[in-house]
Amino acid sequence: MMIKEVIKTIIADFHKQGTPEVLQRDIRIPIDSKKITVLVGPRRAGKTYMLYSLMKQITDLTNILYINFEDERLNINTDDLQTILESYFELYPEKKNQDIYIFFDEIQEVKGWEKFVRRIYDNITTKIFITGSSAKMLSKEIATSLRGRLISYEVYPLSFKEYLNFKSIELDLVSTRGKARIIHEFDIYLQKGGFPETLSMEQEVYNKTISSYFEVMLYRDVIERYSISKPLHVKELLRYLLSQTANEFSINKIYNDFKSKGMKLNKDSLYKYLDYFEDAFIIIPINNYSESIRKQTLRKSYTIDPSLAKLVSFSLDKDYGRLLETIVLIELKRRGKQIFYFKNGEECDFIIKEENEITEAIQVCYNYNDENKEREDKGLKKAIQRFKLNKATIISYNKTKETTEIVEWLLDM
Repeated sequence: MMIKEVIKTIIADFHKQGTPEVLQRDIRIPIDSKKITVLVGPRRAGKTYMLYSLMKQITDLTNILYINFEDERLNINTDDLQTILESYFELYPEKKNQDIYIFFDEIQEVKGWEKFVRRIYDNITTKIFITGSSAKMLSKEIATSLRGRLISYEVYPLSFKEYLNFKSIELDLVSTRGKARIIHEFDIYLQKGGFPETLSMEQEVYNKTISSYFEVMLYRDVIERYSISKPLHVKELLRYLLSQTANEFSINKIYNDFKSKGMKLNKDSLYKYLDYFEDAFIIIPINNYSESIRKQTLRKSYTIDPSLAKLVSFSLDKDYGRLLETIVLIELKRRGKQIFYFKNGEECDFIIKEENEITEAIQVCYNYNDENKEREDKGLKKAIQRFKLNKATIISYNKTKETTEIVEWLLDM
């Protein structure tokens, strides 16, 4: 079948089937910003369903041109992009002079997409929405080529508040029963994370699903995207970083560990692979803070969702502290914070930078008690003194007079 006929079938099938039912996320995206709206984030985080949510606001579905570039029926290159427009207008010639909506899903699969989208924006419609699982879609080069026409949103797996909403659980932290239910659900969320599709799965299906997410992220978003010749080495590196979520890491140590196992990878390759994982939204590295960027050499790594870390590391079954710290880091990213950690003898888990100054310090511990109180306090006090802070928080699982309870912090209550 010719590519144009395939595209026409895809367009017509969408208009006949319509959009599935969706639950609202906390991210609010305008339907008519007159900007190219870009949604980026990890696979399976819900970007496509956010597009469906936007489509629900459009009365006539035939005013929508929707293409998912991962549809197995498509094998599109740069030269075929114009064929998409031709196919739509051949199906609906009366739309040529109307203000249509365009939704392109996972468009980073096609090289040169940004020039095509810019031409559509300049000549056909300003109502353009695109998604991708590559952070490079927000890079300076692309932003420059689109010349200020773009607004972007990062979409992560469900926040705890969204998780409760998806499960129709009331935000009741006052009554004994309501609070107990929320704590119970948080215990599940801490272990299983927030990928929307997995919320109601039985354990065996859940395990297989998370494993499939890992494989797709690794092979499609890293190995295939960057044509990597040593996939087993890359897989081993990713498994290591996911298992070490919330821990400091060193490229030198990883290099030596790999070398001792007979896996020959030079340090430049390790740095590249780390960038690839970050670009694919699989891990989130943060730097130890220093005014000098050159001195920001120490780093910590976090998984994009606790489920991926649990998949590769049995030790995390009991290491709730690192899982809790990971949950806090992801929530800070959702809230758009610029995050570092601060280590100068003692360590403070997170410091928040706004504009050109550090404004807040956050320490995270599962249990804040007599055994660890002195250590946790020292790290926080070091940050307070160093940055002359007025705002500092200790987040723990159980609320004490010195700490903020994790569920209250996540629910912002």
